[in-house]
Amino acid sequence: MTRDPALAEDLAQETFVKAFRSLAAFDTTRRLSSWLFRIAHNTAIDAMRRARPSHAVLHVGPDAGDPASTRVQDEPATPPAPDPVERLELGHALEAALAELRPDQRAAIVLRYEHGLSFDEIGSVLGVPEVTARSHVHRARKELARLLTDSGWAPPQ
Repeated sequence: MTRDPALAEDLAQETFVKAFRSLAAFDTTRRLSSWLFRIAHNTAIDAMRRARPSHAVLHVGPDAGDPASTRVQDEPATPPAPDPVERLELGHALEAALAELRPDQRAAIVLRYEHGLSFDEIGSVLGVPEVTARSHVHRARKELARLLTDSGWAPPQ
C-alpha cells in the first residue's frame, strides 16, 4: 500500500507488535490471517493518514501482468501468455490502473486475487460486510477493465 519497501517493513514490524500486544483479544474461532491483515490494513491506513499522500498505491506482485492470475474460475480460458516484454508492459499498465482505483476497491481486489482471501475475510480485513466486499471487488474489476481498455489493453474479440 505504501510503495516504499522501507516503510512497508516498518509497518509490518508495527503490525506484529500490535498483534502481539493484542493477542489475548484474538478470537480463536476466526482465522489468524484475517486478523493480522486487519491490523496491517489499519496500520497502513494510519501511516498514510499521517503522511497525507495524494493517493495510496498497492504494490503489484510479479504475476500481476498474468491474466490467469486475476481471472475467476468461471471465466473462459485466456489466450496463451504474452511474451516477456508484453507481459512487463501489461504489468505496468495494470499497476497504473490499480493506482487509479479508490483505496477500498484497490485493497479489496488485491486481497482477493493476490492474497486469495474469501469475500468474508476481505470484509473482516476492511471492516465492511461481506456483501460490501463483493461489491468493492466487482466494481474494481469493472473499473480495471475500463482503465485497461482505455490504455489500449482491450481483450481480443
